[in-house]
Amino acid sequence: MSATDQVHHRITHCRACGEAALEEVLDLGAQPLANALPAHPDEFAAERRFPLVLFACRQCGLVQLVDVIDPEVLFAHYLYVTGTSETIAAHNRRYAATVTEVLGLGEDDLVVEVASNDGSLISCFVPHGVRVLGVEPAQNIARIAEERGILTEVVFFSGTEGARLATVHGRAAAIIGNNVLAHVGDPVDFLAGAAAWLADDGRAIVEVPYLEEMLARLEYDTIYHEHLCYFSVTALLTIAERAGLRVVRVDRVPVHGGSIRTWFAPARTVTEHAPEVLAIAAAEQAAGLHDPTRLREFAAAVAEHRVQLRELLTRLRAEGATIAAYGAPAKGNTLLNYCGIGTDLVAYTVDRSMLKQDRYLPGQHQPVLPPSVLLERQPDYLLILAWNFAEEIIEQQSEYHRRGGQFILPIPAPRVL
Repeated sequence: MSATDQVHHRITHCRACGEAALEEVLDLGAQPLANALPAHPDEFAAERRFPLVLFACRQCGLVQLVDVIDPEVLFAHYLYVTGTSETIAAHNRRYAATVTEVLGLGEDDLVVEVASNDGSLISCFVPHGVRVLGVEPAQNIARIAEERGILTEVVFFSGTEGARLATVHGRAAAIIGNNVLAHVGDPVDFLAGAAAWLADDGRAIVEVPYLEEMLARLEYDTIYHEHLCYFSVTALLTIAERAGLRVVRVDRVPVHGGSIRTWFAPARTVTEHAPEVLAIAAAEQAAGLHDPTRLREFAAAVAEHRVQLRELLTRLRAEGATIAAYGAPAKGNTLLNYCGIGTDLVAYTVDRSMLKQDRYLPGQHQPVLPPSVLLERQPDYLLILAWNFAEEIIEQQSEYHRRGGQFILPIPAPRVL
């Protein structure tokens, strides 16, 4: 068996309902792993590429990837940390305050974050006086959380782990899962672990990017190998029922291009989904969110977007303009690789994360430099790959703009601001 075969396999049945009813929606080609940034040009030739193809389940509506990469390869040594954005920091503080208030949490209550990363979110619960615990599989990132005083279990979360951790740490009043459910190969088992750990009156609160927003805003760059699932409320109801949970609340939140915060309760104490949640699912069906025609239209728009973005960058370069990028997010690597945007069009990128600096973007190999380089080199245009933080980035780079630099936003339509 080849090295590629050992880390890559394909599924044939839906992760939510278990049916073999998967239909191809969008093929983004063979792509490198979006967070695997080479440290040296000598590593370029050995980069592995895997199919990045989106499918939809005709039975329950879950949109998902069928090509699965070994989680140990994706997450055991991770380069993404959540604590580098002021936008996310503010979001986290509001999030902790909301959960604490809604659930009436106190000093005896345990709040857990699964996929706690560097502890940026779970640490926001500390001022509220509750007990906190992180669960994070990436050892290098978990160490950062431990250094800031967040007790962290270094494990991949699952149904079995949820039951085990409940015996070790006691029942949880709240289990937070932010942008993690999309990353797990078996979301039913993952949420079953939350059900096993929750107190009878506890809640699992999960934030995921919303399928409706992805389709409406053409956010195809949020598709990469780590993101195995793209959720609607309809699909989440199916997963919840199989995991022993009920959905009691859904909030729309603007973060990451449009997300939903879903509140789950144990089915042993709450036997029905909330009527207002069922109404959202009914509205999705009425709007044709899972209609194959809408998904085909999305795929056609993605192909047209590639043409438009390449034409814009090619024209600017032909006019003699210099172009750099801001950010080294996973989404940016999907965009650059699908559109074939190499160093001939975008020479380099900058990023505030020191874990990514002095590395190269996977596939197209733009060097990742510190943001200070922008004022030293003053490129004519800055392609904002981390477009979900565009407002924050533009504010940070006000001096670059004052000197004549211009910004390009790639999503939903390529445009110079």
